[in-house]
Amino acid sequence: MISDAKPRVALFVTCLVDLYRPSIGFAALALLEAAGCAVEVPRAQTCCGQPAYNSGDHATARDLAAGLIKALAGYDYVVAPSGSCAGMLRKHMPDLFTNDPELREAAETLAAKTFELTSFLVDVMKFEGLGLHHDGQVTYHDSCAGLRELGVKAQPRALLSQIEGLELVEMAEPEVCCGFGGTFCIKYPDISARMAADKTADARTTGAPTLLAGDLGCLLNLAGTLTRDNQRINVRHVAEILAGITDTLPPIGAPKS
Repeated sequence: MISDAKPRVALFVTCLVDLYRPSIGFAALALLEAAGCAVEVPRAQTCCGQPAYNSGDHATARDLAAGLIKALAGYDYVVAPSGSCAGMLRKHMPDLFTNDPELREAAETLAAKTFELTSFLVDVMKFEGLGLHHDGQVTYHDSCAGLRELGVKAQPRALLSQIEGLELVEMAEPEVCCGFGGTFCIKYPDISARMAADKTADARTTGAPTLLAGDLGCLLNLAGTLTRDNQRINVRHVAEILAGITDTLPPIGAPKS
């Protein structure tokens, strides 16, 4: 930490977390507070605009971006439990305002203070975990946006290494896309399904009972594929295991007990 004052952090929850897996948001909140942050969840936050942006609807993406710039102003940092959404804010949003210097500057300011969750915990806060214990093996899928846009690779592994009893067993190709790709899975469902099948097969060869990742889109895609193939691998967001909430929370796609 740069000073004794707690950094004021806006938790950017993301649409998928809000709608499908709120526990990821609560896990992120717990981790950020444990790392020494004063965390707020701005009520005015909306979609990051990535689906519109990727589909070429830049007018809608600009409208969403303008609202987010206002909603997320005034914070020291903006943190998202998603490399995909963080990548949109950090890498693509400023390009929406090439003809509006004022909004472009504001978008660049927002981009500079936006981080993916594990990257923020490790690179900014130098967080070393909660001193948890977890018996068993896990494997980890690197999401495309987090890896290629934000350089998120070593950070989640560094945090997982702090958990006593946990063994990370790497896949043969952890960096290969799972086939989700946002709208890619809708536009090219056959290709997407084959990519997801290849990824889950890679995960199964590790023998690890738990598959982790940092993007819920990837996790929903992989959990759906495993369920349809009757494969029993627990699928979880890395924040859930780092926050120690797996004992009370069923894996993604699993029925509630």
